[in-house]
Amino acid sequence: MDSLEIDRLASEISDAILRQFCSQKARTIVDAGADRVATNADMTKVDPAIAALIDHTILKPDASREEVLKVCAEARQFNFASVCVNPYWIPLVAAELHGTPVKVCTVVGFPLGATSTAAKVCETENTVRAGAQEVDMVINVGALKSCDHETVRNDIQSVAEAAHRGGAILKVILETALLTDEEKAIACTLCKMAGADFVKTSTGFAKQGATAHDIALMRKIVGPEMGVKASGGIRTFEDLKTMTDAGASRIGASASVKIVEAANR
Repeated sequence: MDSLEIDRLASEISDAILRQFCSQKARTIVDAGADRVATNADMTKVDPAIAALIDHTILKPDASREEVLKVCAEARQFNFASVCVNPYWIPLVAAELHGTPVKVCTVVGFPLGATSTAAKVCETENTVRAGAQEVDMVINVGALKSCDHETVRNDIQSVAEAAHRGGAILKVILETALLTDEEKAIACTLCKMAGADFVKTSTGFAKQGATAHDIALMRKIVGPEMGVKASGGIRTFEDLKTMTDAGASRIGASASVKIVEAANR
C-alpha cells in the first residue's frame, strides 16, 4: 500500500472517532496496514453520570466568541451539567444550549467578591433575565475575615432571593485558599442560613483551588441538604474522583472533555 492510499484511508476515519478514540492510535493502526478502523458504542460512549457532575467552564478574561461556542458544542455533545461563563456571554450561551438539558451558569461579584450587595443583586437579576439558570457568587471575603458575619449573611441572602425569584439556583464561592478552616466552617454555616443551594471552593483565580480536605470540611458543615462544588485546579479524572469521594456533588472544570474521555478509558 503506497503513501497516497494510506493518507486516503486515514482521512476516511470520522472526526467523531478521532475525538473519542484517539487520533494518534488511529494513525498508528492505519500506518501498520489496516484498511479500516472500526469502533463501537463501548469505545465512544461517555458515562452520563460523570458528565452530569461537571460545570464546563470558560471564565478567562480573554475568552473569544469562538472559544465560547466551542465550549457550548462540547457541552451539547457530552451533556455536561452546565456551561459556566462570564455574564457578557449569557445570551449567546442560552441560544446555543436552547432545547438541551445543559444549564446556563454564570458568575456574580467575580472574582473578588468585594462589590456591594446592591451591585451583586442587580447583576444577578440581569443575568437571570438574560437566561442564566445557575448563579455562582463570590462572598465578601474581607467582611468574613473581619468577622462581620451579618454583612456576609445578608450579602448571600439578598443574592439567593434574587436568584430564586428568577428560578435560578445559587452557588456561593468561598475562595477557600484565603480562609482558615474556622472561617470556611463559618462561611458554610452562613450560606446555609442564607438559603444558598451550593457552597463552592474557588474562583480559580486565587493561589490554590479545591482540595479534598476543604470539600470534606464543607460537606460536614452543610450536610446532605446542600450541594458542594469543587472548583479550581481539577484537570484529570483522578482529581474529579478525589473530590467526589470527599463529598463534592458538582465539579467546575475547563478540562471537562479530557476528564470524561479519561473516565471512559
